[in-house]
Amino acid sequence: MKKPWAEMSIREFQAALASSSPTPGGGTAAAISLGQAAALTIMVSDLTIGKEKWSEGWDAAEKAVLSSIRVMSRASELADEDSNSFDLVMDAYRLPKGDETEKKSRLEQIRKSTLHAAEVPFETALNGLEILELLPELAMKGNANAVSDVGVAGLLASAACKGALFNVEINLQSLPDDFGVEIRNKIPEVKERSRELSRQVMDSVRDRMSND
Repeated sequence: MKKPWAEMSIREFQAALASSSPTPGGGTAAAISLGQAAALTIMVSDLTIGKEKWSEGWDAAEKAVLSSIRVMSRASELADEDSNSFDLVMDAYRLPKGDETEKKSRLEQIRKSTLHAAEVPFETALNGLEILELLPELAMKGNANAVSDVGVAGLLASAACKGALFNVEINLQSLPDDFGVEIRNKIPEVKERSRELSRQVMDSVRDRMSND
């Protein structure tokens, strides 16, 4: 049984990512980035909660840590689900196509697996957006000594969100327009919101670093 990506050492995962194998790829890397963004958010929150000097940020930190624990756990699963979904697409393309019945079955399976391969990174993108939503307030009110870590979390969450969307779009492009309609309609909003929040995080981090 294949070892989960999140249970590999950094060196092992990077070696797998650098290999000529199509998995893990960008979608898995985006999910791993998501997990790192969530982990940093938890760290900054823990360095804020209970510290009287940063009491103004306790509420923001408590909210952030609750969401980030869930996201960090889910990110590990998404890393595996992303590469597994691509493997299923490849399996579908290998199905027999000798007669019309086989061709029809093969096409249906290709489309079904390809849609799933778009749904998984879309969840990664939404989780990245959720982390980004938490960070501007944490940057402004959390432990000032860790504000640079909020900045790194923001960059990682942004990369996870935007990188995952590349994988969503490339899979949807190969499907008829009536597949993944809900996702297609939401992509522009997610893109725009991620841009806005990424900028807000960076601005908040810079403001805090210059004022403290």
